[in-house]
Amino acid sequence: MKTIRKHGELLALFLFAFAFFIVFKYGPLYGVVIAFKDFKVVDGIWGSPWVGFQHFQDLFQSSDFYRLLKNTLLLNFYQLLFAFPAPIILAILLNEVRSRYFQRFIQTTMYLPHFVSWVIMSGLIIYFLSPTTGIMADIMGWFGKEPIFFMGKKEYFRSIVVGSSILKDLGWGSIIYFAALSGINPEIQESAIIDGANRWQRIIRINVPSIMPTISIMFILSLGGFLSANFEQIINLLNPVTFETGDVIDTYVYRVGLQQFQYSYTAAIGLFKSLVGLVLILGANLTVRKLSKGENGLW
Repeated sequence: MKTIRKHGELLALFLFAFAFFIVFKYGPLYGVVIAFKDFKVVDGIWGSPWVGFQHFQDLFQSSDFYRLLKNTLLLNFYQLLFAFPAPIILAILLNEVRSRYFQRFIQTTMYLPHFVSWVIMSGLIIYFLSPTTGIMADIMGWFGKEPIFFMGKKEYFRSIVVGSSILKDLGWGSIIYFAALSGINPEIQESAIIDGANRWQRIIRINVPSIMPTISIMFILSLGGFLSANFEQIINLLNPVTFETGDVIDTYVYRVGLQQFQYSYTAAIGLFKSLVGLVLILGANLTVRKLSKGENGLW
């Protein structure tokens, strides 16, 4: 009771978070059973007949499955390769800026796109890449090049998705890394300067190792959604011409689940994605712990 009275405010905050996860995360889990049923709305979840793993068999035997899997994996691989390190690099660069006013100006400027919805952001991207009125057409014209209809060529779609993701979330994603860099003991930096270390050496030998636990955690968490794509971004940028390279599992679930009302089938797809994400998180955490000799990782 003493502990409750002493930390009552913190416990109250915890209860709100606990209730949120129980109601919105763990509570709906019972609905996963429709992945093994032929769900009918009129019969309800428990009244619908069991079909076992039939929906999973239909998924793996579908002619669209491997195309969707390929597009999703490639998009997420490119995101991991280019978009994941971008906020880290920005945070390290901002940390080296000596003018606090300039640093805050850049931070604020880079944060703003995060608060713009993908509906608006996608419209701006399509406008900027337009071969008739877009800025890219003007820039290419300055160099004597013919304008390219980027949104009308499927080979550019993945690059546009990754580039727009970086543009939108670069600043927001750098916050956690910038906070980790701010927590480095200044005495370590001062000692390195006295020993003759230049700025590049301090970044490599002090800054990067100091934020490596944060990088490891964010990397592991990012793998959990490796079979997921930013649905709102993809659906707003996708068009019939880029469908071959831009159609991913999430957009397929939208078409089949919400437009064709195949709830059980899409529930099976969601369960498959979750299981793959769980395996990737467990595997990545184990690998990171082994490489760091138990120093880094989620647990």
